[in-house]
Amino acid sequence: MTFINNLEKRRTYYNINRELPVSESEIIEIIEQVTEATPDAFNMKSARAVVALGEKQDLLWDTIYEVFDGQVAREKIDSFKNGYGTILYFIDENVVESLQKQFEFYADKFPNWASQANGMLQFNLWTALREAGIGASLQHYNPVINEAVAKLFDLPEKWTLVAQMPFGGIGEEPAPKEKEDIAKRVIVKK
Repeated sequence: MTFINNLEKRRTYYNINRELPVSESEIIEIIEQVTEATPDAFNMKSARAVVALGEKQDLLWDTIYEVFDGQVAREKIDSFKNGYGTILYFIDENVVESLQKQFEFYADKFPNWASQANGMLQFNLWTALREAGIGASLQHYNPVINEAVAKLFDLPEKWTLVAQMPFGGIGEEPAPKEKEDIAKRVIVKK
């Protein structure tokens, strides 16, 4: 039941800090291993992850605040900036387009499959980070920040930003989740 326990421990952590229970190199290793192990349709490998640490972590969240021109509270942005780092998730559209040309019969499916694979990567990394004692949350300031982030990290034009995951040491546990009537969402037929 370790897998289920890890899923249950994976929560949205807003109160994060720069004090980690593992080394930076262990975090990078987790990110690399999980990225390599996460499956996707046709083994397309369209998901990309950029990890912002240190000065780039601060610059990222300051840039996001500037792009929104004060429309997002500074305190909220700073809560993400206070973390140790941020994983930025992208889809490499060149990979998707290449497979669309190679397998025309499935051409309309590849964007959806790339999105699914990226979602699996996000969830797998979120869970793996929590297993390592690290808190994270998933943010979606894109597409408003796409151009600024691409410029900040000098990224290829065909990389589409999907989500941002600030992570760090856990400053405070979130409130317990209420149990739901799962039978409303999982229907078993015999």
